[in-house]
Amino acid sequence: MTLDPFYLIVDDASWLERLLPQGVRLVQLRVKDREESELRAQIARARDLCAAHGAQLVVNDHWRLAIDLSCDYVHLGQSDLDAADIDALRAHGVRLGVSTHDDAELERALSLAPDYVALGPIYPTLLKQMAFAPQGLERIGEWKRRIGAVPLVAIGGLTPERARAALAAGADSACVVTDILRAQDPEGRTREWIAATRA
Repeated sequence: MTLDPFYLIVDDASWLERLLPQGVRLVQLRVKDREESELRAQIARARDLCAAHGAQLVVNDHWRLAIDLSCDYVHLGQSDLDAADIDALRAHGVRLGVSTHDDAELERALSLAPDYVALGPIYPTLLKQMAFAPQGLERIGEWKRRIGAVPLVAIGGLTPERARAALAAGADSACVVTDILRAQDPEGRTREWIAATRA
């Protein structure tokens, strides 16, 4: 299985109407603190928009809704793994991505036979307070050697230039949130990312 080298994360499905037409092929919907009815509507809208543009959708956290709404992927953090029914995800054909930050988390992730592993933060990040120090580019190469053919996603503090370096270090895909969502011209910045990561 391969992942597109450009991996976009958005916090609302409305972003997809603007950014999918720029050429996005892989996107995660990371929606927090909403009522279940709104979550369901957000995920269904994102699913349909991605299908219309030939993009893969990854649902962050909400694994039951990912099953109910026949989504491609779910992404789970380490704490989310405690409550998730991995067997149910597999039975419904939902692929699994897992966040990792240290050796123990990587071992746990690999024990679940994930469809990709994410490593972060590679650089300091604006998105949230992290309990882990920046991993740096060398850790990408180490992680890739350990996981072999499993796709590796680099996340945290990336720009198009840093994304190129992360891909050169061994990542299969480079993830972005704030560098695009907080850009003055998100559409233009998306095109810059695509040009940098698919070159």
